[in-house]
Amino acid sequence: MMTRILPLLAAGLIAPPLAHAAKGPPWLDPATNTALAALVVFLAIVWYAGGFRFVGNHLDKRRDTISQNLEEARALREEASAALAAAERRRREAKKEADEIIKRARDDADMMKREAGEELKRRLERRQALAEARIARAEEEAATEVRRAAADAAAGAAREMLRQHDSGDTFENAAQAIEKAL
Repeated sequence: MMTRILPLLAAGLIAPPLAHAAKGPPWLDPATNTALAALVVFLAIVWYAGGFRFVGNHLDKRRDTISQNLEEARALREEASAALAAAERRRREAKKEADEIIKRARDDADMMKREAGEELKRRLERRQALAEARIARAEEEAATEVRRAAADAAAGAAREMLRQHDSGDTFENAAQAIEKAL
């Protein structure tokens, strides 16, 4: 194949300088006619050598490659949009779940707050009841102490009065009677 192309290529390289030497109207110009002839010969050589078929096949392969790349890109785009939709759906579900968790936490906190308030109220009521019981006991003890002190004071006053007015036997009898009464 190369042996056929080389002589034609050599002729194509030698002919143009010779064609530039002539002068005249452009359609009769030998340089233009030579260049046209060289172009026709070149295209014939390319056709004979299968250059057009080669270029066409190469362009077809390139077209097929580009088509495959476009199909792959389209498929990847569809996968990406499906993945995006799935991710968006998971995000919405996660947000909904988080909102539910927050709501439950708030409800639990409110319930714990109410229970703590009720427990505090019960404790205060128990402490108040204990304090009232202690106060009642203290009042009873104070009343008992006051009675004892009053009885002791009355007994002492009675003894003193009886000493001053009567004999000692009567005094002793009266003191014993007061003690028995108390």
